[in-house]
Amino acid sequence: MAIIDLTREDHSYFFGLFQTDGHLQGGTRQRGKATIELAVKDIDLLLQLPHLFDGVKSTVSTRTRTTNFAATYTSATWRMCNLAFRRELELSGVPVGRKSKEVSPPSRQFHQRGYFRGLLDGDGSVGFTRAGLPFIGFVTASSSLADYFCSTVKNITGAERTAKRNARDDIFSLMVASEPASRLAEWAYPQGCLALNRKSTAAAAVAAWVRPQGMRARPVFGRQPWTLEEDTVVASTKVKEAAMLLGRTESAVNVRRWRLRNAATSAPATDGMEQLF
Repeated sequence: MAIIDLTREDHSYFFGLFQTDGHLQGGTRQRGKATIELAVKDIDLLLQLPHLFDGVKSTVSTRTRTTNFAATYTSATWRMCNLAFRRELELSGVPVGRKSKEVSPPSRQFHQRGYFRGLLDGDGSVGFTRAGLPFIGFVTASSSLADYFCSTVKNITGAERTAKRNARDDIFSLMVASEPASRLAEWAYPQGCLALNRKSTAAAAVAAWVRPQGMRARPVFGRQPWTLEEDTVVASTKVKEAAMLLGRTESAVNVRRWRLRNAATSAPATDGMEQLF
């Protein structure tokens, strides 16, 4: 009898989380282990995992070590050594060892929302830009997962996203913002769901976001005047992100950024421009 039932939301969540933050290790004489290591601040989630799968034992432990980023870093690790469980992971689409480019959504039936939330908790980001606009982002090296993110965004929000690798590091960096992000957060993180506490809290805030009065949504036709809110986004985010958030072209954002900088340096600021740069 199968241990992992991907038609269950919590099991599909676990699978998405494992594909992004987990590691499947093999060894001689059928030895090996499946692990998920997170910062100790997220240990509450890992402590729930041993209760997900009946009849198999898993453990959660912590360790403190020196890393390239901190003199003392404490992490928490969930660990499962059961051979049948590890084989099910492999059959469901998790290779042993490095997996970043190889993983893809399960080929058999699975719970869409749970799986998507697991991916976001592993390699996603949920929150607000410095300009106060809500967003949901996802970074992956897998073309299959990138396509799945885009198709899910389309199905849930209607927003079109195209998966394209970043030329610098050969990964996909995808994002939705404003109303699509709000709708996606509400769908992906229902109240009481199995998830990282910090991301479910952020998702609740994103889901509750309402566009401020006077903030333009997306250009419909013709020349659209720039608002102070849009100028704040242009000044505080990268060109590509600002274009995506505002529904304008990167060329238009570049021109607007140049004009704002030129105005800020050539004349006394009278309209709040001194706060943008």
